[in-house]
Amino acid sequence: MSTDDRRTSANWTRRSLLQASAWAAAGTLSLPYAGAAESAAFAPSWDSLVGGYRTPDWFRDAKFGIWAHWSAQCVPEMGDWYARHMYIQGYGQYQHHLKTYGHPTKVGFMEMNNRWKAENWDPDALLDLYAKAGAKYFVALANHHDNFDNYNSKYHGWNSLRVGPKRDLVGGWAKAARARGLRFGVSNHSAHSWHWFQTAYGYDAEGPRAGQRYDAYTLTKADGRGKWWQGLDPQELYTGRNMVIPDGFSTASSASDWHDQNTRQWDERPPLQNPAFTRQWFLRCRDLIDSYRPDLVYFDNTGLPLGQAGLDIAAHYYNASMAWHGGKLEAVVNGKILPPERRAGLVEDVERGFREGIEPLPWQTDTCLGDWHYNRSIFDNHQYKSAATVIHRLCDIVSKNGNLLLSVPLRGDGSIDADERKVLEDIAAWMGRNGEAIHGTRPWRSYGEGPTRVAGGMMSENASQALTAEDIRFTTKSGALYAIALGWPKDGVLRIAALAQDSALAPGSIERVQALGWNDSLPFKRSRKGLEVTVPEGLAGTPAVALQIRGAALA
Repeated sequence: MSTDDRRTSANWTRRSLLQASAWAAAGTLSLPYAGAAESAAFAPSWDSLVGGYRTPDWFRDAKFGIWAHWSAQCVPEMGDWYARHMYIQGYGQYQHHLKTYGHPTKVGFMEMNNRWKAENWDPDALLDLYAKAGAKYFVALANHHDNFDNYNSKYHGWNSLRVGPKRDLVGGWAKAARARGLRFGVSNHSAHSWHWFQTAYGYDAEGPRAGQRYDAYTLTKADGRGKWWQGLDPQELYTGRNMVIPDGFSTASSASDWHDQNTRQWDERPPLQNPAFTRQWFLRCRDLIDSYRPDLVYFDNTGLPLGQAGLDIAAHYYNASMAWHGGKLEAVVNGKILPPERRAGLVEDVERGFREGIEPLPWQTDTCLGDWHYNRSIFDNHQYKSAATVIHRLCDIVSKNGNLLLSVPLRGDGSIDADERKVLEDIAAWMGRNGEAIHGTRPWRSYGEGPTRVAGGMMSENASQALTAEDIRFTTKSGALYAIALGWPKDGVLRIAALAQDSALAPGSIERVQALGWNDSLPFKRSRKGLEVTVPEGLAGTPAVALQIRGAALA
C-alpha cells in the first residue's frame, strides 16, 4: 500500500468513525463497511478504485444481459417517467392520469404503487426465455427515481413487500436467474429522487385548480390513518420539500420550463438541504448489496451517486465481493460518462449508445426494446426494435469490447406482450446457432469493416444508420476468428477485405471456413481484394451470417 493509500485509508477510518457517531445519534447503523478498514482492499476514493479494480472474466465472457426495468410506473402503460410527468401540465401522462385516475391533488403517484399487483409475474418462465435468448446475466430494477424499493428493504417502508405486489421482487428475480446459471445484477436509480420527484410538490398553473398544490405538498403520515398506507409517511416516498416550485406561475409552459431548468437538472452532489436523504440512500443501497449479493450494480448516474456516499458504497461492494468469493473480486459497478482517468475504476455504461472503435477497457451499452417503462402504444403500433436490430447492435458492441444489456419492458402485471416474446424467440433462434461467435470472445485486431457509420456516445443509437450485409464485425476465441456479416449477402458471396491475401491484419494462411450451424466447410477464394466465401443458401434470411475462420496467425 502506498503512502497516499495509507493516508486515504486512515482518513476513511477517521471519517467512518465520525460518520458512525453522527449516524448512531440519528438511530441508524454506522460504518460504510462492516469489516476492518485497515484490512480492506479498497478505500472509498477514486484512486483506490482505479488502482485496484479489474473487470471480472464472467462479465467479459457474458456479452449479453437482459434487464427488467419494472416498477409501478408500468401500471398506466404510458411509458417513461410517468411518476414525474403526471404532475406537469402539458404532458400526455398528466392528461392520462387526470382522465383515468383523478386529479393529482387527490390521486398522486403513491396510489400507483398500491395499484401495482404483479399478479401475472412468473420469473421462472421469463428467465427460461431470457436464457434461451442467450442472456448470461440478468438485471432487476431495485428502485427508480420514484423512490420505491422492489425488495425487502430494512430502511424504507415504501417497498414491494409492504405495498403493491406484497412480494420480494428482487429476491424472486435473483432466485430464478441463479437457478439457470445466470449472473444476477440490480439497478439503483433512486439517488436522483430528491430533485426528480419534486414535481409532486407543484400545482396546476392553469385551469379550475390553478394554484392548488399536489398531493406530496400536503400529505403527512397522520393522514394515512385508516387507509391502505397507514403507518407510512408520504414524505419519505416523495423525499420532502427540497426544490419546490414557487407560487405565481400562470401558464403551464412557464411552470414546465421551471421544472426543466431546476428539478430536471442531473446533479450527482448530495442535497445539502437534506442530509437525511443521502444517509437513507446509503443505508438502503448497502442493505440491497448485503442482502442479495449481486454480481453487478448499475447506477443511473454520471460516475457515482451522491458524492462521497457513492464512493463509500462502491468500496463496500468491492470489499464485500472479495469476502464472498474467497478474496476474488467478482463485482461489476456500472456508471456513466466517466472521465478517462476514472474509467478503470468501474465498467462504464453508454446508455442507448455505441462506441466508434475498440475500447481498451470493457464497457456496456444499455438499451430497450421500446420505452424503459411499459408503453402500450408501442405494442399497439408494433414499434419495438426488431430481433435483427438487436442482433446487429450486439455484434457491433461485442466486436468493440463491450456488452449489451437489453431491457424488455414488463406490463404492470408482470407479463410481456406477444411482440416482445416474438423478438426474444427470434433472438434465441439466432443465438442458438451463432452464440459461439459472441459468448466468451474478445476483440480482434480490427472491430470490422463496412460502409455504415456508427455514431459513438450516450444516446447515439438514433443517430446511427442501420447496419447492412456489407458491414462485417470480427471477434476471436480459442484460436478461431469469427466474421459476422450483418445481413445476407445479396449474391450469396461474402467478401471480407480485411482478410485479403498479404493483409497486414491477417498475414497468415486461411485453412478452413465454416458457417456456424453448418456442418460442412465452405468454398472460399482469397485474393489481394479480399476473402470471398460462398455462403449456404440454407442460411438465407438469417439476420446475420457468422463464419468461423481458422488458419495461421489469424487469432
